[in-house]
Amino acid sequence: MIKEYSALQVIPLKTGSSFVRPVQILPERVKLSDPAASVMTDLSKVSLVSVGAKTSMDSANAKMIRYGVRMLLVLDDNEQLAGLLTATDVLGEKPMRFLQNMGGTHADIMVRDIMTTQRELEVMKIDDVQHAKVGQVVATLKKSNRQHALVAAGGVDGKQTVCGMFSITQIARQLGAQIQSFELARTFAEIEAVIAHD
Repeated sequence: MIKEYSALQVIPLKTGSSFVRPVQILPERVKLSDPAASVMTDLSKVSLVSVGAKTSMDSANAKMIRYGVRMLLVLDDNEQLAGLLTATDVLGEKPMRFLQNMGGTHADIMVRDIMTTQRELEVMKIDDVQHAKVGQVVATLKKSNRQHALVAAGGVDGKQTVCGMFSITQIARQLGAQIQSFELARTFAEIEAVIAHD
């Protein structure tokens, strides 16, 4: 059977070769009335950075810094979504509360100890997002007092697949706000200020 096919030519891989990474180019500037998709990170085009639930908090923080992100998807041993870990979880009061309750040292804290668990997560439905405006996403994030929101598609079997993500800092940048800090209230205030000038 294989004799019918001729082999392709192979050549040595050159030193310094790179590889194709998924790319999604979002518009630089948006308005609140633009489609929500123009500010959504589409997971069919961009890979989110993930971490295991049993990873140390310090390793997870180093990973966020290395990739320049403020949120990691947390996966369990079966590669299923176990939760989310944000920079706020790592740098906020969660680690201190954990140490007060459980004892130990900073190095003992695992991602699973401070993450937002899957049971606590809420998602927007992709069907709703496809018909929504940027302003609705901002209002949703503000109402839930969160920096990030996940978008999920529902399968025929009733299971959900996370297919997108919103970040309030990303949206603020696209709206033209100058983000000085990652404090949530200030980010919303920056957005309000930009909108007032438009």
